[in-house]
Amino acid sequence: MAFFSKLKERLFKSSSKLDEGLEAIVDEGGGTEQAAAVETRVIDAPPSATQTAPASEAAQPSGLLGRLVGRGGTAEQRRTLDDDMLEQLEELLIAADMGVDTALRVTANMAEGRLGKKLSAREIKELLAAEVARVMEHVAKPMPLYAHRPQVVLVVGVNGSGKTTTIGKLASQFKAAGKNVVIAAGDTFRAAAVEQLQVWGDRAGVPVLTAPEGSDPASLAYDAMTRAQEEGADLLMIDTAGRLQNRADLMEELSKIIRVIRKKDETAPHNTLLVLDATTGQNALSQVETFQKLADVSGLVMTKLDGTAKGGVLVALADKFALPIHAIGVGEQIDDLAPFDPEEFAAALTGLDQS
Repeated sequence: MAFFSKLKERLFKSSSKLDEGLEAIVDEGGGTEQAAAVETRVIDAPPSATQTAPASEAAQPSGLLGRLVGRGGTAEQRRTLDDDMLEQLEELLIAADMGVDTALRVTANMAEGRLGKKLSAREIKELLAAEVARVMEHVAKPMPLYAHRPQVVLVVGVNGSGKTTTIGKLASQFKAAGKNVVIAAGDTFRAAAVEQLQVWGDRAGVPVLTAPEGSDPASLAYDAMTRAQEEGADLLMIDTAGRLQNRADLMEELSKIIRVIRKKDETAPHNTLLVLDATTGQNALSQVETFQKLADVSGLVMTKLDGTAKGGVLVALADKFALPIHAIGVGEQIDDLAPFDPEEFAAALTGLDQS
């Protein structure tokens, strides 16, 4: 639950929180029923309670949900699920980076068999969370570990996506789990990426193979394969460049790395992880499309959900591509990267508590 608490706390930092938006939608259309609920409560209350909770006081809503607090209890505001409410829900999900197609599909499933029923904000959140978890359940898979040694993990993604940090965290976690890990700093054009990996390597006790700035990444990958085989490493994690300005060059670079490491092991790479920055929103979908063409992506890692991300893009990715989501990140510390749990994510996204 510790990671869920971080996820819920950090998932949204923008003002357009999804949970607040859901509450506002119910609040907008449920005022009449709220007043009726107060009146019923006062009428049904014993005489002493009626005297201590005058209608003028009880009728005052408290908070965005319009919670009605009298001396004797609370009443939830409710709203009829109709076309107008569905349209507002769709707009809210699109604003949360879920994308038009996914938002329409999610709201249609939420409405099935429920049109005309009066629902509270809590019930709407539960329906949405259940639907999000359903969409994402089949993609929540840890990165597979094989008996094959070394297992070669090629890590791709645009510069700035958190790729280098993710490699460091994964390597550190695998090392802590008893795996022998080697890192190849294959983004030889960015000195900062190499330095960052070296910091993580020192911290975790994992060797980081480097080459002079501007060196051939494929040559470094070959040397890293040799070292990993000699040392009997369980995992070799290879960082790569993420320059998308010239896709032809990047494609050739990735293709060359794969060709070269297959001279050592024709089955490599065994995993190709695409690291995505949640703050890029819908741009993450186009990045998946691009890297699927550049490399045979086998799984995703989503970082920076602690930034200004609205989080819904992860639902859109699962809905459109169905690629395994191995892990999500909400910060810079090693324990801020954790396996993806669809129910925890759905609860955090919608503002629900988890017991």
